Formats: sequence, C-alpha cells, structure tokens
Amino acid sequence: MSKLLLMDGHSILNRAFYGLPDLTNSAGEHTGAIFGFINMMLKFIDDEQPDYFAVAFDVHAPTFRHKMYEAYKGTRKPMLPELKEQVPRMQEMLKAMGVPVITMEGWEADDILGTLSRIGEEKGLDVTIVSGDRDLLQLATKKVKISIPKTKKTGTEIEQYFAEDVQALYGVTPKQFIDVKALMGDASDNIPGVEGIGEKTASALIAKYGSIEECHAHVDELKPPRASKNLAAQWDIAVLSKELATINLNAPVELDEESTKLTNLFTEEAYLLCKQYELKKLLPRFEAKETAKVQDTTSETFKRIYELTDVEDFFAEIAKSGNSFVGVNIMAGEDRVIKGAALSAGESTIYVDCQGFITAEYLVHKLMEISKAGVKLCFWDLKNAMHLIFDILSAEEKALVLEKGGKTEIFPTAVDVAVAAYLLNPTKNEYTADDVANEMLGILIPAQADLFGKTKLSVALSDDSFSDAVTTYACYNAYVAYASFEKVIDEIKKEGMLDIYEKIEMPLVYTLFDMELQGVAMDAGALAEFGEKLSVRICELEQSIYTQAGEEFNINSPKQLGVILFEKLGIQGGKKTKTGYSTAADVLEELSATNPIICDILEYRQLAKLKSTYVEGLAGCLDEDGRIRSTFMQTVTATGRISSTEPNLQNIPIRMELGREIRKVFHPKEDCVFLDADYSQIELRVLAHMSGDDNLINAFKAGQDIHRSTASLVFNTPFDEVTDLQRRSAKAVNFGIVYGISAFGLAKDIGVGRKEAQEYIDSYFVAYPKMHEFLEGLKASAKETGYATTMYGRRRPVPELASSNFMTRQFGERIAMNSPIQGTAADIIKIAMVNVHDRLLKEGLKSKLLLQVHDELLVETYESERPQVEKLIAEEMENAAQLSVNLEIDMNAGKTWDEAH
Repeated sequence: MSKLLLMDGHSILNRAFYGLPDLTNSAGEHTGAIFGFINMMLKFIDDEQPDYFAVAFDVHAPTFRHKMYEAYKGTRKPMLPELKEQVPRMQEMLKAMGVPVITMEGWEADDILGTLSRIGEEKGLDVTIVSGDRDLLQLATKKVKISIPKTKKTGTEIEQYFAEDVQALYGVTPKQFIDVKALMGDASDNIPGVEGIGEKTASALIAKYGSIEECHAHVDELKPPRASKNLAAQWDIAVLSKELATINLNAPVELDEESTKLTNLFTEEAYLLCKQYELKKLLPRFEAKETAKVQDTTSETFKRIYELTDVEDFFAEIAKSGNSFVGVNIMAGEDRVIKGAALSAGESTIYVDCQGFITAEYLVHKLMEISKAGVKLCFWDLKNAMHLIFDILSAEEKALVLEKGGKTEIFPTAVDVAVAAYLLNPTKNEYTADDVANEMLGILIPAQADLFGKTKLSVALSDDSFSDAVTTYACYNAYVAYASFEKVIDEIKKEGMLDIYEKIEMPLVYTLFDMELQGVAMDAGALAEFGEKLSVRICELEQSIYTQAGEEFNINSPKQLGVILFEKLGIQGGKKTKTGYSTAADVLEELSATNPIICDILEYRQLAKLKSTYVEGLAGCLDEDGRIRSTFMQTVTATGRISSTEPNLQNIPIRMELGREIRKVFHPKEDCVFLDADYSQIELRVLAHMSGDDNLINAFKAGQDIHRSTASLVFNTPFDEVTDLQRRSAKAVNFGIVYGISAFGLAKDIGVGRKEAQEYIDSYFVAYPKMHEFLEGLKASAKETGYATTMYGRRRPVPELASSNFMTRQFGERIAMNSPIQGTAADIIKIAMVNVHDRLLKEGLKSKLLLQVHDELLVETYESERPQVEKLIAEEMENAAQLSVNLEIDMNAGKTWDEAH
C-alpha cells in the first residue's frame, strides 16, 4: 500500500526551535530550528518510508476564520525574530531537497493538511500527518494517522493516533473532538468556547450527547447546572467556536502525485545550503548519496605528477609567467613523513608524488627557491607545514633555522590563509578550505575529496587505490588557498584589520613555530616523585572519606556521592535535580565550612585532577630529548588570546601549593636561568586607557596600589586606612566590572548581601565617572554594528545582542564589554612576544622565548646574557603599546619555572 507523509511546517519548526539550543552559523544566521526540523523530517521519512511527501506552511495573512471572528488567534505573541528568520530559509531548504512546500493565502496549513489527507485516503493511500498541534487529532481515521513528536531529555518520543486511539484516550471520536473544543475553547487560538465549561466537562458532555447540537437540544438536562445555563446563553458563541475549530477538508488544493513523489532529497543544491548554514552534522547524510557528490569544475585540471621533468616544467612555468601566488598543501601521514604536495597556480594545479627522483627534500627546496624569488606561498596551516619541512632539512639548515627563527630560512613570502580567515570570524571552531571555498568562492568540495575525508590519512596516502582521492583532496586545498587568499585579504582590508594580520598575526606564526621547536625541559624523575606524593595523599583522603561515610563507595560517582552526603549523612543544603543531588564544586564549597567530609572530597578531586591531567598527562608528552613541546593555537579563542594544547601548559593551577609543584619540574638547560616576566594588571591598565577615566589613570600614574585606591574611593575611606577586607572587595569589583559582573555575582564572590554588592557597584561608577559611560558605549556600539572591537581594530561578532532571549542578550552584553579589553590585552602580549623573540635573534643572543601563559612570558636565558636579556624583555614588553598609563611588568629569575614566577 502506497503512503503519503504530510508535515505541519510551522508547528514542527516551532517545536525544533524550542527543543534545541539557539544555534548560529559564522555569519550570525540562526540555524537551530532548521537543523532540528531536518533531523525530525529525516527520522519520519526513515520510519514511515513514504511514497509521497509534502510540507504545508501558514501564510502571514488573514484567513477565512479571521473574517468570521476578528479576534481569532489575537492573543498570540509575535513570532520571535530568531525563529521568524528561519522560516524562509527552511522553505528554501525544502525546495532545494525537492520537497513540495504548499501554502495558500486565506487558508491555514491545517486546512491544507486536512484536505490532502482526505484526498489521499480517497485515493487509497495510507496517510501520516506530523504535527505538534493536537487540533489535528480531528483528522484521524482508520487510514489517517496523526503523529505528534514530543521532545524529552531522553530524545524525541512520538505519540501516534488513529481514530480508535483518539477515542481511547479522550473518550470521544476525532470528529467529536471538534465539539469538545467548541465547548471548552482554545486559549492558544483565542477560540472563545462557552464560559465555565472546561476540558473535563466538555469531554463528558460530548461523550454523552455526541455533539454540541445534541447538547443544545438537551440543554435543560445538562450537568453541572452552570453548563446548562451558559450553553443556553452563549449558544451562538458555541456555534462560532465549532466553526473556528473545524479543519476545512475542502480547501482549493490538489494532491499532485507527480510533484509529491518522494525522490532523492540529498541534492547538490541542498548540500550547498547545509554548507552555508554550517549544518555539519547533516553532511554525512548527503555524502553517503551518489547524487550529492559534487564535482567542481576545478577538479578537471587537477593532475598527479610522478616525473621529475613535469615538476621542473611546472616551476619553470611559474618563473616564466611571473605568477605572484602559489597555493601549497603539503601531505604527510600520521608518521609526519611528507608523502607529496599539491601546488596550485590557478589554471594549473598538480599533486607531486614524492617517490623516485622526486624526493620530499627536492620538492621542499624548490618551494624555498621560488619563495626566496618573491613568489607568495599560500598555506592553510603554515606553522605545521614548517615543522614538517624542518624535519627533512640537513643538520646545517636546521642549525640556521634555530639560529634565525625560521622566517627567512624557510619561506620568507609564506602566508597563512586560515589565520586570515580566523580574523574575519574568530568565533568559528575551525577554518578549513571547505568553509572558505563555500564562503569566498561559492564552490563545494569535490566528491573525491569527500572520499578522502572519510578515509584514515595513513591508509589513504599509502594505498594506491586512494590515489585519485588524495590527488583531488590535496589539489582542492591548494587551489582554494591560491584562489581565496586575495579575496580574504580584501575583506580584512574592508574591516580595517590588515595591520593586525600583517604586523601581529603573521609574525606571530614564526614566533610560535620557534617556541614549539625549542620546547621546555622537564625533570621526569621529579614529576614521578610528585605523582607518588599525590597518590599517597589521595589514598589518605579516600580512607578518610570512607570512614566518615561509614562505607566504601565510588567517590567519582555524583549519584553515589549525593546519596551519601545528603541522605545517609543528612547534610543540609543539598540541591536536588532530576537525576539526583548536585555535587558540583560550587555547591560543595558552600557547604564545606562545617562539613569535614566535603573538605576532603574537594581536596580529593583537586589532587585526582592534578595527577591524571598533569602528572600522567605531562609524562606522556615528554620527548626523547627531555623537553616538552606544547602546540600553540592561534585560531581558537574569540578574543584573540593564544591557547596551548598537547599538553596545555596554560591551565596549571598555580594558586594552590600542590599545583605550583607542577611548575617546579620545569627547568632551564645547563648554564641558563629562567626569566619570567608578567604584565602587572594589564587589563585594568587597558581599561583605564580606553575609558579615559581620569581617576583610574591618575591612580596608576601615582604608582598607587590600584585596589587600595579603588577601595578608598568606593568606601570613602582615607587611602592609608583601607582595610584588607575593603581592598579584597574592591579587587573583586575591579576585575569583575569589565566582565559585566552582577550584584548577585559580586555578592557571591565577596560574601555580602546582594543589596550591599549593588551599592559597591554603584559606588564604583561614582568613583570612576567615565567608566559607566564607556562600558555602556561598548554595549551600544556592539548592538549597532554587530561586533566588539579592540584598540587595534580586531573584531569579535556579538550576535547574542540581537537575541530575544534575555539571558542570551545579557551574555552578549558581557562579551561586548569584555572583548575590547581582553582582546586589546591579547594584542599587546602578542606584540610583546614577537618583539622579544625577534630582538633576541637580531642581537644574536642564544637565549630563547619558550612559553607564553596569559600575560606571562618565559625566557630560557644564558647566565652570560642575563643583564642584556632582562633589559631587552623590559623594554619590549613595557613599550609594546603606548597607553595613557605605563605598562609595567614583574620579572623574576629562577632555576625552575615556579621559582621564577
């Protein structure tokens, strides 16, 4: 039996919108409802296996019901802008997938669905209608099924109703369901109903009498008496309500079996829209279908080269044509050995297979040669490519790179397209050729590249059966780097960020490359000894916790821990959730003062994390030469700060004594000392400069303790009489104010009431009168432009400010206030890094910049060079930016990282 599947467009889109997080793509377009709708649609198609399929949407225009009753649906709130903007996009997506989108002015989607279901049933089809609206239950028959999805934490559950199911649940037939609605009314549609008759009474009356007409015929018999009285008095309203509630099965619409026949949904056009909306979790559904494997015309020019003469011809042609750009994509397996490289000069894009006479060394030196001749090499990840290249250089060349920092010795003209793309939108998770090709060039990844993307890298590069996929993938990336670079740079120029790219971000690539080459020495024995020390203390804490609990249990299980603390031990103040008691750190910390077991649990957690994350984690990252090499990420944080990974050396918890023990295992090499330089209160100094607040500027210029100065102004207390408690409170306000701290948050931080915390904040703005105006200006500017800007022009999109959700807007306001300050501080530390690194090289010093952690630089300094390096660090860090207040640093030396901090 053939089957027809119908969907209620607005209803399902609405359900998807409220059932999922508010997703946006990199352009700030809301996409969560689209994603949810498509997922739900595909689920129903998979489950129902229909032959025919269509989606009906309402039209924003009066219907015949509005002409009958002007107030129809008059109480409904306007659709949220975040949802409203997704309606036309959803319809565009459906049309791209070949799904009929049926709308009709003057008629509701319910009428369209009802009419199509009637026609389908008359043609002998099984019909399923998907909607979140229970009004459609009146359409259920033996052949028409109503499916209502319900979103729960465990997933989406489906309620399914044929006619008999409706009667079993509600005690009335689907047609009688209309009469129930006529009596009880419907607040969501503003159908009035009969006053004083609710759902229970309405259902009982219709179950007994069968219709409102029969109820009216027996009006004197109706129970309760108010139902009798009100129906008699409001009979015209009951009749109107029934007309309004009745879905019209004779709308002027036909069931076109040809256009509604379900064919392949995974079209190239729909694939492109999924890419545009960045619905990446849906892409595998498309990529699994032959018709969706988009073959871009550029791939016709992709060639695999094995002969040395062909490679020579390619480089000769570049020299002859005077081509100023070449896209480069170096391919290496998981063993980090170069297997080949794709090169693109636009019309000619080749993949050079490194075998025979064409060695990786030969290919790399040809690239170095054209780079030194002035040809700009465009990479996706220049830093990673430089590491691959460094590994195959001769000993003499490696020594030169280490001596000179790599920039001029490898590729003096190289550029990084991913870093440029990151500047245009720093909120994305990744910056791939695929995304830039779609956004800048309007092309899709070729099918062979898709095949490569689903294959393990080491397999693809070593298995000849994947040679076409490797060629297409590599060449595609090289071509996109070549073709998109100038377009990306043009956009950067338009947004006023060319200086950031050329003077901060690109020089930083080489600085980070050199830092990664150096690494930092670690004492594996000392680390292991510290690990044993932690293990002993962890065991002690375990036994103490078990003794206090009166039994052994899994301390790492929140459920078991909650039962022990709040049920067995009866500790007051526990917060019950749907899955048990919350044992989050903030909850336990509030209860720790009078509960020794909780103190032990908090310490146990801290030490267990130290052991697993740092002791065991660092031990696994130690290279053969006894040094650890973190990877510094330049395109991860939205504010522009650098992050590190594998291992993350920026998150070592140095505020706790045992956390500082981790830093003690890092040491300089022989004849060296660590110099650690840390900016002093850089964000507050940036805030003083950008706000132009005279009181804050003067306090810094006077060299005062800025927190004591703030306390003096806020608490109206002479500077010398400020108490430690007042200073701590002022410090919390100083650092919290640019993060948009609320009275609630401040009260929690410093242990006072919310009213008192609000008074502190109000007094702060009185003390620094320009501050409030400045911060409000940041919010207003970001709301108007859609982005926040640092002192150097770095932009961070803030789409949250346009949200109709209050909490989301508040989060956007905090971003708008914080990003310019934190982002400017990040820019300054980057400038300082590059300048310290380059000056060490320029002055021929052997000392090396090793690490950057937030506002801190760590330099491995030869004792013989120490005075010169100390002077150099101070000059470059303190002069990295010219502010209205001085940039100051704290610099210390030591034989371990901890000692130097």
